[in-house]
Amino acid sequence: MEGAFRVLDEFDAVEEHTEAMKALQLQAPEEIAFATAALALRFGERTVEQLGGHLPAPVTAEQLIEARRPEDLGHSLWTTFQRVQENVISGGQPGRSAQGRRLQTRPVASIDRGVSLNRALWMLAEEMRKLKA
Repeated sequence: MEGAFRVLDEFDAVEEHTEAMKALQLQAPEEIAFATAALALRFGERTVEQLGGHLPAPVTAEQLIEARRPEDLGHSLWTTFQRVQENVISGGQPGRSAQGRRLQTRPVASIDRGVSLNRALWMLAEEMRKLKA
């Protein structure tokens, strides 16, 4: 019973934070910064040392902030979070491999990886909300 009340309290907090994110508008460089951090979260494990440099992610930050549907247009923190989250988790974006071959990003198939990415993206959005508030 106690656990159920705790979950209900958390839902109220999430709704409050969601509304605050919807009210907060981001500038283009802030959207790119958010997407760049998301790239590191999603593809950071792929970067390996090669001749003193790192292999680039297969897609760009600009691709992660692209809307797939008209409903996703806008520059609020909430819409930016939603677009980046969908593009990171769902995959399907055209990109390039480290060797320069064309590819499409794959969706995150692991439930654990999906949960950890979602949690990290939410924390990133929360921190940006706090900074901008």
